[in-house]
Amino acid sequence: MDEAGRGPVLGPLVVCGVAVESDAPLRQLNVRDSKKLSPERREALAPEIQKVCRFALIVVPAEDIDARRTEMTLNEFEAKLFADIIEELHPGVAYVDSADVDEHEFKKAILRDLPFEVDLVSKHGADDLFPVVSAASILAKVKRDEMIREIEAELGQKVGSGYSHDAETIAFLERWVREKGTLPPHTRASWDTAKRILSAAQTRKIDEFVEKER
Repeated sequence: MDEAGRGPVLGPLVVCGVAVESDAPLRQLNVRDSKKLSPERREALAPEIQKVCRFALIVVPAEDIDARRTEMTLNEFEAKLFADIIEELHPGVAYVDSADVDEHEFKKAILRDLPFEVDLVSKHGADDLFPVVSAASILAKVKRDEMIREIEAELGQKVGSGYSHDAETIAFLERWVREKGTLPPHTRASWDTAKRILSAAQTRKIDEFVEKER
């Protein structure tokens, strides 16, 4: 199990689980942590991975993330999503890339939401350690990239990667807010980056109004 899009201010969170009897076919594909592969390589590997395993995906839109964050932390929400996929695939052993700083706490949070017992391994960097987690990271990342392309088609603009450190994403958000006065669809309004951009735009409008009144 792994996810793609935990941190971005724009776009969905995608959680993926991959189930295999043996990871030998995945080793033959030479799967690796998705962050260490080019987009082209990930795109090429995704259908090959799907041929040799069972898999399950959950796509969580930005507005659902915002709603859930009023009820629980992002770590707690991710633990529930991981549990949902483990329940669907029903493995005997599950390897997860820990979303929590405390690997053990993340493991306990997942197990609390499962209706059956499973041997659960929660590790940081699991997508580097276990081919089955590498495969899940690739499928999650490819799906999120696909969703970003769909968002760009819907909005008619390039939005970048969706991450706060991406200058293209920040420029898109600032331009949209400046022109329309609201955050664009698919933006996580509960993120500090989104709040800051919205606040800056509102402050600028107030300053402009005051200047005109003078």
